[in-house]
Amino acid sequence: MEAIVLAGGIGSRLSSVLPGVPKGMAPIGGKPFLEILLSTLQLKGIRRIIFSLGHKAEVVQTCFGSTFQGMDLVYSTESSPLGTGGATRAAMPMALSSSVFIVNGDTLVDLDYQEMYRAHCAASAKASIAVSRVDDTARYGRIVVTSGRVTGFEEKKLSGVGDINTGVYLLNQGVFDPFDLPDAFSIESGFFSPHLAALNPLVYRTTGYFIDIGTPEDFARAQLELT
Repeated sequence: MEAIVLAGGIGSRLSSVLPGVPKGMAPIGGKPFLEILLSTLQLKGIRRIIFSLGHKAEVVQTCFGSTFQGMDLVYSTESSPLGTGGATRAAMPMALSSSVFIVNGDTLVDLDYQEMYRAHCAASAKASIAVSRVDDTARYGRIVVTSGRVTGFEEKKLSGVGDINTGVYLLNQGVFDPFDLPDAFSIESGFFSPHLAALNPLVYRTTGYFIDIGTPEDFARAQLELT
């Protein structure tokens, strides 16, 4: 199994506490967050990583090089911001397998990647999305699930218990090809949302640990929970 790790963001919400540092390189207990993420992916069975980089790409490349804990690392670097969708599409040709995990470089999700892969293949899915139920969806936005498939995305600020998109996807090679997409687009709002009927994404539910370090508050929480 292999994964594209999206780590090209500027991290504007963290700039007040980490000026000039790529978001994925934010230190957690003395280690870059990406090191914790890569260690987790390796334990879950991922054997090859495609880093999708942009802002300060050289910092990540210098830190990790071509291998990490037995995983091969390769790099896709954008010259201008492509968004999560554009960056994923640009990196997909570097993948060797027919289905590739997509993981955000500022989010840690404890899920069974091998089980998600098996479910994806068994359902002959084009795309699968890892979904988690949380106590308050206000920050993340809700995902609508019907009969095990994603049928809608709702805006942020809706509070209360609900399902959220964890930002972990499993996509088949060529999944973007049938659609007329711009160079830069969001994978959720620019790809999944307008093409749900055609994609019919499979839901993979996870109850494992979930944290997104994208805000100063959750960055501080990570210092307590991930060290």
